[in-house]
Amino acid sequence: MTKFVYEDFQPGREFPLGPKHVTTAEIIEFAKEFDPQPMHLDEEAGRASILGGLAASGWHTSSMFMRMMCDSYLLATDAQGAPGIDFMEWKKPVVAGDTLSGRSIVVEIRPMRSRPGIGIVKFRHEVENQRGELVCLGENATMIRMRAGAEISA
Repeated sequence: MTKFVYEDFQPGREFPLGPKHVTTAEIIEFAKEFDPQPMHLDEEAGRASILGGLAASGWHTSSMFMRMMCDSYLLATDAQGAPGIDFMEWKKPVVAGDTLSGRSIVVEIRPMRSRPGIGIVKFRHEVENQRGELVCLGENATMIRMRAGAEISA
């Protein structure tokens, strides 16, 4: 299978994310394992919180976003890892019954001088619920292998 390489990621290109339906069971399961705060484990505790109901942990939202990104394009990319996340913001609670979707947008690209044959692709990610409300916003760079024989322009 041919994989996306650095040259396939031009600024402005968008990759669709989702849809991903969120269930009560998976919110609780993730929370039990990774973020056992009451508002992520119990509907009543969630209603008593500022979240207004049983809500996914922000880390769970980020994990669901990561899976959507993998399913959309990352697993079909000759990615070599990521140097980190510039930012990740959780804008609205994700609650049971929500359906998430969105987009990853290429913001900029540049070759790595320190690693010939690898380029950096910076993405902006926007995840919305079924009402079109932004629930997660982030930016990060990914290291992606260049097409064989590609030269770095100085």
